[in-house]
Amino acid sequence: MMNTTYEAKDYKSDQYVRWCPGCGDHATLNCLHKAMAKLGIPPYQMAVLSGIGCSSRLPYYMNTYGFHTIHGRGAAIATGVKTARPDLSVWLITGDGDCLAIGGNHFIHAVRRNVDINIVLMNNRIYGLTKGQYSPTSARGFVSKSSPYGTVEDPFIPAELALGARGTFFARAIDVDLQNLTDILEASAKHKGASVTEVLVNCVIFNNGTHSDIADREYRADRTIFLRHGEKMIFGKEKNKGLILSGLKLKAVTIDRDGYTIDDILVHDAHEKDATLHHMLAMMSGDLPVAMGVIRDIDAPVYDEAVHQQIEDVKAKKPERTLQEMLMSGETWEIK
Repeated sequence: MMNTTYEAKDYKSDQYVRWCPGCGDHATLNCLHKAMAKLGIPPYQMAVLSGIGCSSRLPYYMNTYGFHTIHGRGAAIATGVKTARPDLSVWLITGDGDCLAIGGNHFIHAVRRNVDINIVLMNNRIYGLTKGQYSPTSARGFVSKSSPYGTVEDPFIPAELALGARGTFFARAIDVDLQNLTDILEASAKHKGASVTEVLVNCVIFNNGTHSDIADREYRADRTIFLRHGEKMIFGKEKNKGLILSGLKLKAVTIDRDGYTIDDILVHDAHEKDATLHHMLAMMSGDLPVAMGVIRDIDAPVYDEAVHQQIEDVKAKKPERTLQEMLMSGETWEIK
């Protein structure tokens, strides 16, 4: 059989992209096209689904199978698609509102079941489609149309939910870091099981600059760390900072200062079954850099594969019968 090489344009539809100029969703879409081309999976073997929200318009811009579903229910429908058609590469495109508010229950159970779907969660910390209400990821005190005096609640952290649901793959990226975002989306597709990629995107209209403290080029190197499996956890403009364990906590240190050398710096192990350190890395903030890259990537039983294996096992033990035979099996009686 002839091998076909695909390009990013092969995954693009002819639809006009109706996001605001400067929206971070554009970057995510472009990186997704590139990642799919690198994967080399034919467009007709892909299904891209979504719920409701700005991010959920993405299936219109894909030259693949697609389904723009209802609010928060994308994970449930993606589970059904993958279970019925395990040969398809299934992608769920969602946002912080669609995924973590009305869709929160479906999200955590898709992750818990480890369904082999690729969840791309675009997080702009706002409801953009409905014009600027605070979302489940908006910070305490955030002022919006629905919280004019500031929110009085703490936000969800997507990584905390994903890992709390026993997630097997979690990654994080920034919309302005195109190369790394593309690579992460490719890695998520190669993972067997539920992959969750949080993309920190900017909403230029209702929450402009929400991630600027770490996304701006001036600060990014010192305020974020890109994790790669098997490599030292090093960051900073001069690549002279790293992470160590100090007691039961992570600590950022300067290499070759205060007695710390490169040998003291932790090595990232994304494949470690114990999620303790992955959780600590994913939750870093404040004096610690925000973790980017693939934070967790482990093997575990996959839901859709287990369902199909169970069906085959049952069929092997019980001969296939017609519907009529099934209806007439067991105790029957006639009414005269």
